[in-house]
Formats: sequence, structure tokens, C-alpha cells
Amino acid sequence: MDRFTRIAIPAMFAGLILALLYAVFSASSKGSNRDPVAKFATGELADLDTSERGLPAPTAPFTVLDGSETTLQAYEGQVLVVNFWATWCAPCEKEMPSLAALQTARGGDDFKVIAISVDAEEDRDYAVQRLATLSGGVLDFYHAAPVAWDIVYDSGARRGFPTTVIYDETGTKIAQLAGDADWASYEAIGLIDAILDR
Repeated sequence: MDRFTRIAIPAMFAGLILALLYAVFSASSKGSNRDPVAKFATGELADLDTSERGLPAPTAPFTVLDGSETTLQAYEGQVLVVNFWATWCAPCEKEMPSLAALQTARGGDDFKVIAISVDAEEDRDYAVQRLATLSGGVLDFYHAAPVAWDIVYDSGARRGFPTTVIYDETGTKIAQLAGDADWASYEAIGLIDAILDR
């Protein structure tokens, strides 16, 4: 065996072992203890994004059913699932019953689903009716017309609708999800329970 072969074969084996070790450790660290919320990014919540975790909830106002203004700070002390939706958005309407189911399952003094319609002002009454129908009357109506979309932009809902943003009881961003999901799924309930520390 020549000198080159004696060096090359062990070097190849060492490189192969290092590559295998790297692959094993990389796979096992995905969703690790570094971010306990990331481990729920599976199944229905596979696209859960925790990259903006720790940002404060925006202070921009939005309106309630009677037209008066409120902010997310009014709900401090509650874990919030804030959903931005519209009547012209089929995926938004598709996920609304599961958001209502999540509110029914976990709603109370420490948890609330806030569904904010982003419909135009002239479509507000229709949006009120659609939310009542889609949620079975479970979800309260909130509105941010396009001229008042600061709440949308400041929440990080930049990739379209629906977008759902989760805040902890201190008003700190936990995660967001662009696109529709089954919020009554095992993963979603597990995520909310973990945040509520149940």
C-alpha cells in the first residue's frame, strides 16, 4: 500500500464519522430546549415562527363592536391569540370555527382569542355577521379598517391573511403563524397549555 492510500483511507473514515455526528446532533437539536415553544412547530403549527419572540405587543388601537377604540394592553394579564382575518379571505373563514373552539376550550380570565377583521369600513357590518356565523357567536368582534392597519403592521402580520400572533400575559410576543391552521388541534391546544403552564 502506498503512502497516499495509507493517509487517505483513515482521513475519509474520520471525515465520514464527523459528518454523521454532525447530522445526528443537528437533528436532535431541532426544537430543543433553547426555545420550548419551537417544539410545538409540528403538524398544524409546522410554520410557527418564533423569530420575533420577546417583542412587546403593539400599542396601535383597533375598534370593538360598538366602534370604541381599544388596544392589546387592555388585555394584559391574559394570554392572547390575535388573529387578523377578512371576509374576502377563504383560508381566514376556514380557520375561524377552530379559533372559536380554542376560545371555548381555554377561554377565561387568563386566555382570550381576539379576531381582528381587516375588512374595509363599508364591509364592517357584513364582517360582524360573518364572524357570528363562523364562530357560532363565540368570538367577539374587533376591527381594523385598512386606514388603521398600524395594529396589523406593528404585530408583524406582513405576509398576508390570515396571520395569528400569540402574546403572553405580559404582552410579550411568543410566536406568529402566517396562513390558516386548525387551532383546535392537539399541537395548538398543547402550545396554549404550555404558555398557560397547565
